[in-house]
This record gives sequence, C-alpha cells and structure tokens, in this order.
Amino acid sequence: MKVFFRIVSVGLLVAAAVFCAWSYVQLHAAEQHFSREAALAAEQAEHLREQTVLFTYGTIRSGLPFTEALAGMGVDRATASQIVFSARDTYNLARVRAGNAVMLGRSLEGELRAVRYRIDSESELWVSRLLPEEERFRAEIKAIPTVTDIVGVAGEIRGSLFVAVLDAGERPELALRLADIFGWDLDFYTDPRPGDTFRVAVEKRTYLDGSLVGYGRILAAEYNNAGRNYQAVLFRDPDGRAAYYAPDGKSLKKAFLKSPLQFAAPVTSRFSRSRFHPILKTRRPHLGIDYGAPTGTPVQAIGDGRVAFAGTKGGSGKMVHLRHPNGYETQYLHLSRILVRPGDRVAQGQRIGLVGATGLATGPHLDFRVIQHGQYRNFERLQLPPAQPVAQSDWAEFLAVREQSLALLPKPRLEVELAERTPAPLPSAAPGARSTDR
Repeated sequence: MKVFFRIVSVGLLVAAAVFCAWSYVQLHAAEQHFSREAALAAEQAEHLREQTVLFTYGTIRSGLPFTEALAGMGVDRATASQIVFSARDTYNLARVRAGNAVMLGRSLEGELRAVRYRIDSESELWVSRLLPEEERFRAEIKAIPTVTDIVGVAGEIRGSLFVAVLDAGERPELALRLADIFGWDLDFYTDPRPGDTFRVAVEKRTYLDGSLVGYGRILAAEYNNAGRNYQAVLFRDPDGRAAYYAPDGKSLKKAFLKSPLQFAAPVTSRFSRSRFHPILKTRRPHLGIDYGAPTGTPVQAIGDGRVAFAGTKGGSGKMVHLRHPNGYETQYLHLSRILVRPGDRVAQGQRIGLVGATGLATGPHLDFRVIQHGQYRNFERLQLPPAQPVAQSDWAEFLAVREQSLALLPKPRLEVELAERTPAPLPSAAPGARSTDR
C-alpha cells in the first residue's frame, strides 16, 4: 500500500512539473508574440505617421504670385521659393492662372510634405519632398483620374436655351454646343419659344469625387421648336471628320450659320429699300439686319472666308468685311472692337468682333449685311445651301449609329408622365388556374 502511494505521489509531482514547464513555455511564447505585435504596431504607427498627408485646398487669386499664394496658406517664404525653384524644369509656376486650385499637404504633425497645383482639367503639378526630413523637392506632372459616362439631359425653354440648360443642372457650355449643332436651322436669338424642349445624349467627364470636368462628344440631340422637331446624330463627313446629320442622312451643316450672334437678341430693324434713318432723319435703303445686343457681345463669322476689310469706315463705324466662296460676302458694322486683320482666313463660327455703337448708331447693335454676286440680299429670306449628305457607301453604318445614338436620348417628359400615371398591369392567371372571382 505504501509503495502504491509513493508511485502515485511521484506521478503527480512529475505531472505538475510538466504542466509548469508547459505553462512557462506558453507564457514565454505569448510574451514574445505580444512583443512582436507591439513592435509591429509601433512600426505601423510610425509608418502611418510618416506617410499620412492631409490636404487643405485654396485657389489662386488674380495678380497673386504663386509664392504669395503659398505664404497665404502658411508656408514660409524660403520654402515657397524652394518649391517654385524645384518645379522650374517641369512647369513654370510664374504662369499660374487665377481661379485654379492649389492643394497643400501636411503630415499629422503639420510638416509640409507636398504641394499640388491644378494646371487644367486633365493634369496637376505635384511637388513633394524627397524624404520627410529633407528640404529638397521633386516635381512631376500627373494626369487627373476621370470617369466618362454617357448621360441624358432634357429641359424646357422658359426664357432661353441658356437658362434652360442651367435649370437642368448643367453648365452653359452645353447650351453653346447645342446652339452650334442646330445653328444652321435655328436662330437662337429669335426662334426659341416658351414650351420648346430639348434632349441630348452627351459624354460627361467627372473626377472621382463626382465633380464635373467637362463635356465630351454630343452623340445625339433634339430640339423641338414650336412643334417642329429637329434631331441630330453624330457621324462623319466624306473627309472622315466628325459631323452632325439629320435622321434622314442630310447634313445639318450649311454654307452659312443662321445668325452672326449665338444667343437671344431681338431684330430691331429689318432689310428695307426705304427706311427712315433715326439719325439722318431721311428715308434711305437699309440693306442689312440690325440685331439689338449689349456692347461687347461676340460676333461670329457665318461662314468660312477671308477678311477683305477690317477697320473704320464712315457711318459704318468699325466694320469687318468677309469674302466667302461662290460669290458671297458679309459685312459686320458698328463694332466696338475688331478681332481680325485684313487678309486673315476665318472659320465658320469664329469670333471676328464685338458688338458696339461706333459710326452712325443710336445705341449698341450689330448691322449685318449679305452680298451675293455684288447685290445686297435679304439674309432672312436667303436659302442656305446644305453640305453633302451621308455617302451612300456609309449608309448602312449610319443607320446602325443612328438607332444606337437616338436610343440614348432621355424619354420625352410626356412619355415619362404617362408611364407614371399608368397603373401596372395585374398579373395574369397561370394556364389552367381557376379564378376565385364570383
């Protein structure tokens, strides 16, 4: 019995010793693991502290040098000068533009780490320290990541196309683009009526934060003017250049735009062989059309041509005279400023001057005149020759593009309202099912 007791006691002591040894090993391993985890956490925290950069945003004010803009954001002048010097071979920061964004990056401790300057909508200048503790900077230009989506935009005219586009939540640029597309058929100074509608499928480029960069191609567009529908589809002309066509394949482009101005200005005096002159107080021919518009309103060439005269001429004041192909000439009178010189070639839609009141004029307006083969013509009654339609060899491809592009237009408001008012159809009974109605 005593022997058995001794054996059991020895066994218990050995087990206890083994357990203690195992516990010590586990505790030591746990301590080592904890030490490694603590060291790793400290290393990660240090790495996070070194790598984290918090940016503050500002804009360049007019007439303010870049160094002064940085100083206004809390950068000492010596460092600001070093940043400009470091970037000199990459980008000249003396050419910064007012209104462009500048971003200042600092560490969690407030140390300056980087400066970004937005050059344009597609690129930024990055100036960053080579190492956190160094004073040297590295400069490079990087592309700004953007996303391009095709979106539908629709609106209704209450005042002007310009206002309607703004009401639709878009930028004025889109109104200008629409006016360019339909400018051969519609005069957006005189033709728009309250209740007119427009629809457009356009590429929109946005930054990753969703803010708008700008517009890409307009793939399809529609403008309904007092019940008459105009549609445009983007395709290519016989030379391979982008051009807009009606759904029947006819080109929207014509030899002349329908107006020498882009947006709403009233016609204050029409073409006449005998008009009472408000200054000379006598009846005489008025061989043009007067558009009432504020001083400084841009004036555009209605067609490609060459500048035959640009200067001051008697009662016409400051005037531009263009010669176009096929015996056409156009004159733009009473300008406040001339933007072309004699001999210059001008493109259709190019700005050639600004509305004014020079010469014999009672107020700011544009006197616009058209000459055909030496004879003054009434521009409001002039038939504008079209460009070439879609080539027969391209017709099948055009049909496919037309169907795809027009399908991208947002649904007309009436269709949307009808769809919202129409109740969903009741589910039909399965074949063979028995109705419970009595």
